[in-house]
Amino acid sequence: MIGARLLQPGEHSSDRHRLTQWRPEDPAFWQAQGERIARRNLYISIPALLLAFAVWMVWSVVVAKLPQVGFAYSTDQLFWLAALPGLSGATFRIVYSFMVPIFGGRLWTTISTASLLIPTIGIGYAVRSPDTPYTTLVVVALLCGLGGGNFASSMSNISFFFPKAQKGNALALNAGLGNLGVSVMQFAVPLIITAGVFGALGGAAQQTADGGPLWLQNAGFVWVPFIIASTLLAWFGMNDIADAKASFAD
Repeated sequence: MIGARLLQPGEHSSDRHRLTQWRPEDPAFWQAQGERIARRNLYISIPALLLAFAVWMVWSVVVAKLPQVGFAYSTDQLFWLAALPGLSGATFRIVYSFMVPIFGGRLWTTISTASLLIPTIGIGYAVRSPDTPYTTLVVVALLCGLGGGNFASSMSNISFFFPKAQKGNALALNAGLGNLGVSVMQFAVPLIITAGVFGALGGAAQQTADGGPLWLQNAGFVWVPFIIASTLLAWFGMNDIADAKASFAD
């Protein structure tokens, strides 16, 4: 079973996703079942982190296109919109570092990945009209920082699964492949905003200064189905480690 926990003789499972005995430093345990479970959690964590980086950085592309679709903001206003996700993301990381020991890796990965729907859907609706208040765009920009916070909790979670000899490689894969979200975003968004791929659900195109159509809202909407899929994968496929618990004070 994909999320079965490790049971002791005579013990009954009340939560098949909870690992009550986790001994990655035990070679026999690691070879028998530990490595398989750890790698499954890693392979689910990587695309979740990739999406987090994509959402964190997507606002920089959106801001660059705002003047083309009629948002009459000053250079200073555009600068602040571009800078805010970095500021909020760094702040969220401080808090997210503590979340896995408190809530568990599976639950927090599910919550933090699902939270990316807030800025992506927010982008999709906020940029469709130049009449959107500047304060609304400020809020959306700050919420994009949720993707930056995910890095801290993702790395914390994966570190619990692997023995010390393999922890470095696992964290490098998680961080390195997760960071590819920036490149994926930079490649995909300039293409996706030039076509009405979501039809009526995505809304009408905006007319740029040179008369061409632009679906800037697609920069947010394009991530929604992938975030939903990744959230479901985290909930049904990941595990919590019972020993990886601590209070906020700890």
